[in-house]
Amino acid sequence: MMERRRMDVALLMLVLGHLAAALEVPLDLPQPPTITHQSPQDYIIDPRENIIIHCEAKGNPHPSFSWTRNGTHFDVDEDPNVTMKPNSGTLVVDINRVKAEQYECVYQCTARNSHGTAVSNNIVVRQSRSPLWSKQKIKPIVIQEGVSLVLPCRPPAGLPPPIIFWMDNYFQKLPQSSRVSQSLNGDLYFSNVLREDSRNDYICYARFPYTQTIQQKQPISVKVLNMDAINDTMAAFYNDTDLFREDPADERKPTFLIPSGPFSSKTVLRGQVLEMECIAEGLPTPEISWTKVSGDLPTKRTSFLHHQRALRIVNVSESDAGDYRCVARNQMGMVHHTIHITVKAAPYWITGPPRNLVLAPGENGVLTCRASGTPKPSITWAMNGIPIENSPQDPSRKVEDDTIIFADVQIGSSAVYQCNVSNNYGYLMSNAFINVLSEPPRVLTASNKVYQVIKNHRALIDCSSFGSPIPEITWFKETRTSTLDGYPYIIHDNGTLVIDGAQANNSGKYTCVATNIFGIYENHVYLEVKESTRIVKQPEYKEVRRGRSAVFECKVIHDPSLIPTMTWLKDGGELPDDERLIVDSDSLTITDVTESDAGVYTCIMNTTLDQDSASAELTVVERPDPPTDLELTDQKKKSVQLTWTPGDEHNSPIQKFLIQYEDSLHHRNQWHNLTEVSGTKTTAHLKLSPYVHYTFRVVAINAFGFSNPSSPSRLFKTEAAAPDENPTGVHGFGTEHDNLVISWKPLSALQSNGPGLHYKVMWRQKSVDSDWTTVTVANKSKFVVSGTPTFVPYELKVQAVNDHGAGPEPAIAHGYSGEDLPLAAPEHVQAIVLNSTVTEVHWDPLPSKFIRGHLKGYKVYYWRERSLHKHNPHHAEKQILTFSGNHSRGILPGLHPFSAYLFNVRVFNGKGEGPPSPTRQFETPEGVPGAPTSLIVTELNLDSLTLEWNPPHAHNGRITGYTLRYQPVNNSNELGPVEEVELPANETSFILSNLKYSTRYKFYLNAKTIRGAGPAISQEAVTIVDEGTTQISHPIARPPPRRPPHQAPPPSPFGNVSSSIEEDGALISWEYWGPEKNVYVEYKNQNSEEEWQKELVNGSQNVMLKGLKGGLSYRVRLVARGHHDQPLHLSEELVVTVPAVASRQVDIATQGWFIGLMCAIALLILILLIICFIQRNKGGKYPVKEKEDAHTDPEFQPMKDDDCTFGEYSDNEDHKPLKGSRTPSSGTVKRDDSDDSLVDYGEGGDGQFNEDGSFIGQYSGKSASRDTAEGHESSEAPSPTNAMNSLNSFV
Repeated sequence: MMERRRMDVALLMLVLGHLAAALEVPLDLPQPPTITHQSPQDYIIDPRENIIIHCEAKGNPHPSFSWTRNGTHFDVDEDPNVTMKPNSGTLVVDINRVKAEQYECVYQCTARNSHGTAVSNNIVVRQSRSPLWSKQKIKPIVIQEGVSLVLPCRPPAGLPPPIIFWMDNYFQKLPQSSRVSQSLNGDLYFSNVLREDSRNDYICYARFPYTQTIQQKQPISVKVLNMDAINDTMAAFYNDTDLFREDPADERKPTFLIPSGPFSSKTVLRGQVLEMECIAEGLPTPEISWTKVSGDLPTKRTSFLHHQRALRIVNVSESDAGDYRCVARNQMGMVHHTIHITVKAAPYWITGPPRNLVLAPGENGVLTCRASGTPKPSITWAMNGIPIENSPQDPSRKVEDDTIIFADVQIGSSAVYQCNVSNNYGYLMSNAFINVLSEPPRVLTASNKVYQVIKNHRALIDCSSFGSPIPEITWFKETRTSTLDGYPYIIHDNGTLVIDGAQANNSGKYTCVATNIFGIYENHVYLEVKESTRIVKQPEYKEVRRGRSAVFECKVIHDPSLIPTMTWLKDGGELPDDERLIVDSDSLTITDVTESDAGVYTCIMNTTLDQDSASAELTVVERPDPPTDLELTDQKKKSVQLTWTPGDEHNSPIQKFLIQYEDSLHHRNQWHNLTEVSGTKTTAHLKLSPYVHYTFRVVAINAFGFSNPSSPSRLFKTEAAAPDENPTGVHGFGTEHDNLVISWKPLSALQSNGPGLHYKVMWRQKSVDSDWTTVTVANKSKFVVSGTPTFVPYELKVQAVNDHGAGPEPAIAHGYSGEDLPLAAPEHVQAIVLNSTVTEVHWDPLPSKFIRGHLKGYKVYYWRERSLHKHNPHHAEKQILTFSGNHSRGILPGLHPFSAYLFNVRVFNGKGEGPPSPTRQFETPEGVPGAPTSLIVTELNLDSLTLEWNPPHAHNGRITGYTLRYQPVNNSNELGPVEEVELPANETSFILSNLKYSTRYKFYLNAKTIRGAGPAISQEAVTIVDEGTTQISHPIARPPPRRPPHQAPPPSPFGNVSSSIEEDGALISWEYWGPEKNVYVEYKNQNSEEEWQKELVNGSQNVMLKGLKGGLSYRVRLVARGHHDQPLHLSEELVVTVPAVASRQVDIATQGWFIGLMCAIALLILILLIICFIQRNKGGKYPVKEKEDAHTDPEFQPMKDDDCTFGEYSDNEDHKPLKGSRTPSSGTVKRDDSDDSLVDYGEGGDGQFNEDGSFIGQYSGKSASRDTAEGHESSEAPSPTNAMNSLNSFV
């Protein structure tokens, strides 16, 4: 016997592979029936609709169907109300002529063909029921306040049970709380009742889900009364005798309303929902808590209902069995109840139901029906619907408990086996067939199917096959050189190829080969590995104010061969249908945001293979709503308690509350800030002032601003009282030498504390034993005391007084009576000369008794008496330097070198200056001279010229000589080598020889004293060569404008800053006597914010600013900088305005001479055109006889016949040059070289060409010398020379 069991076990192990590889038999092959669809075991129907009992099956040949009802055969054909669907076992019961309850039975379907019989579950058909509530009159409930109450619901029994809820007459759910809650059976429990529980419409509703009907119980009326009300109500019926004690219900510890007693028990089935409840009454309302005595609650499957009154555990397992404890507690005590839970189990599959077997003749197999339950279920087998013990014997079959073993099966062994597992709590029934076939392999997966998978994901490539015996599956990639085996490839028993973490190189063609003893079958499929879809820019949390816009970005990258679809969700659902929500390809925009837009927005990017999602929250914020319900409590003389209810904070916490008040007694309609409190508080203790009519309001403040003010509180008046403070800002000063003005800051109406406000003003002389002098002042803020000594200290007091008394003792303030002019001058005044421009003045401070006031400082008056150079005029304008405070010395900067100065010192106070000290004298040493006032180039020759200059305006000493430097300048403005010449002091002109002809030179001239060389003046000139006389057009250096000679230099080291407009730009001139070596001229457009432009001008006292635009004004200043390039000294600013046409470079079209020249040229061209026209009409040459007679040397050039162009004319028609019409390289034309001129075409006057070739005499009518002088301008300036040179070619 033991040996046989070992063989059976071995056989069982051999066929375990078939257990895990149940195959789907193609329908074109013979097979027993398989039930594919059936109605549930407990089938509840709607009695208003036809009854449909499902039974569908497949097989080959197609099965036939039959039914049993209540265990006996049900002849469908005999019942006119029942039909069976074609090719199906589904029954349809027409209930139009019968009642549905006639068909409330137990049904079972049988499907059979030649290979076996399959049986359905027992189907219990019951109709749903929603019976009406029985009509009953419910008496009103009158109950004492504080006691417990239960309102029963007790709905009629329905199938399935109804859903219970409580509402009022207006179909609004009744509010529930920890005090009022609904039990699991639907009753409404009150732990204690309150007066507000009184109402006459407590209505219990029952909703029956199958019929979708709602049944309503009669309303219950509840009236809650306190003891006095109850006694008054019942006295009429009981001779005014008190039925109840006067005290309300006492506070009491909890007791349980349900369940009763300390212990209870409950049984629940595995997999179902366990619900336990504990409802307690007590006063105050008890709180309920739950624990598991023998372990912890399963947190993931546990929830609490009805305000902790009920505990729910879903999907119960055996581990949930044990004791559970609920505890009810309040401040009076606690009570607990223990519920013992027992878990039973209806039968359930351990490894799943038995699976079909497909075997080839001679193979072995096993059917297993492994299940469990509590208590342990019994297992029975049937074959083709007949208990297996009554079925025909099969030598290949052996039944052992939950297993049927098949060995060496043959073709006739095909059948359907039923496994039935049952205990007291239910049953399981399953069909499984054994099908004996001999079939070659076939692959059921479609050929050339394309599989797509995301990179790094698992790829599953199907090879669903069938064959008997079961085919062996082999996989190849691309070519059949080697099988796919080992990482990353896994081949499942059903033939599926798994590639873990597919990569791009896994793409390609795959071949599945199925093989058994009857043949080989192969199938080709393809795998494509795609890039994943990823959100690279996720939407971010937004906090947006109402009315503004919110933008959520969602940028995605994906495989280019996949078409993505973006979907936006709000709070897990679809976006609202609102035009304010704009969905773009990679963003969601919400315009004009409202509070309803707040929520979580999710961006989902889908492709056919994968998806990615990201979420972000939108919080709509706004200024808070105004507080409401302002109340005043705890009212005292000088304080009150203010409480309020905050308004909606709109998702931004309130940071603080601002409390404001209006004083309708003194300042009606004016609101003032009183105090602030934290945003977490809703009450404030306000300190108030007497004699004020207060109205309060509250403003809430959050991060987005102030709310609107709340509605004002009621009026609160404080009583009058004596002042509790005195005026501040008490000062004493004098406006005359013999008075004292006492001033103060008056109290406000709020500070007055009562009517009749006035001030007691007190004073006495300090350091003198004297009494206080007192006066009373009303409606004023100052008082004048006359007849006081000059500048004497006083002690002052000002006290507030009203009709209810005086304020506190005032503090003593100090002041002085009026000042007078100082009596004396500083003594021992002397000067120490530091250098040629700076002198230090010393004096002794004046004693305070002579100052007669507050010492403000000292003033030094100084002036330049004369220059030590005999040629400079005298200067008499005084200058003043003020030294604030108590000083004994001061520096006088900006002095003229080599000059004699006079000075005196005076003290000054708040009243004015005292007498001057004796006038003293000092002399400044020599300094460097200023620039020569002019430099002129005259008498130019081929290789020499004469320079003439004037001495510097500011000698600053004795001139010891001059230094002349010069250098050539080429056409690109590059400077050549510098030559230097020393000149004596008494010279004002110099002839410079050995110069190159036709060369531009730049000259620099500066004067010298024993202290060194001063700044240079510069000039330029060009030598021009000609066969005749050499002349040059050169600018004349104009001396810069100066201030009148008697003016003394200002304190700044820069003096006499001036400007003049030249042809080349703006000439800026100045004098400088400071020690700094880095000196700049800075300038910028007056109307521009651009930075200052600067030019370094070290060693010079004038500069030409070039490149300034015409028609603009510039700000110009001089700056002396130290070593760190920080401005030390600035000159006064000049405003230099450049004319719109400052030179011939700018808009020559507006010049009169240019307009006249253009008119002459136009007239000449017109005459030539007329001559050409006449010549063409005559058809011959132009006769020149008359012209020859009129001019001794005719050189007029007619126009050519053929093209009317200008040509040269001669008697023999050769092309000789015009006699005497030579044009030098400089463009000049000599007057006496030709008698022919444009005078013939003018209106009189001696017309001539000036030096640059322009014709001027005909139009100006001015003398030749005047014309020549006006022509002496820069040769760089553009002119009509080119136009005239072209005219010279034919004139």
